[in-house]
Amino acid sequence: MKELTIGQVAKMGGVNIETIRYYERQGLLPPPPRRESGYRQYPEATVNRVRFIKRAQELGFSLKEVAELLSLRVGPNTTCGDIKNMADGKIAEIDGKIRTLERMRDALTRLVETCEVSREAEECPILWAFDNDKTEVDHG
Repeated sequence: MKELTIGQVAKMGGVNIETIRYYERQGLLPPPPRRESGYRQYPEATVNRVRFIKRAQELGFSLKEVAELLSLRVGPNTTCGDIKNMADGKIAEIDGKIRTLERMRDALTRLVETCEVSREAEECPILWAFDNDKTEVDHG
């Protein structure tokens, strides 16, 4: 089994060295054995784990959720259905964020439509709305 330096793991995993150290502190990567010199020596499988973490984050999973996915992955009683439930929950969360962003866009669009570019800045309805909490964004 080939052992890798932290720099090699970072490069192959597409992250920086500090990210590797952070993942270790968060318990996402097991502490690697060290050489006599004190340098970390990682098994090649660490690269796959780093890539897994990175891909899960790209899909919107927090590091806490990634840790849960990693534990489910090795859980003796875990089924694909357990992981599907987590993914379904993430989809629902993303859908909620999309709805919120659409409401924000709609409210800002309405404000932009009321703006007359020749007005003085102090008379701008956009700034007035921000000052007076009248942006009409439904947060629920």
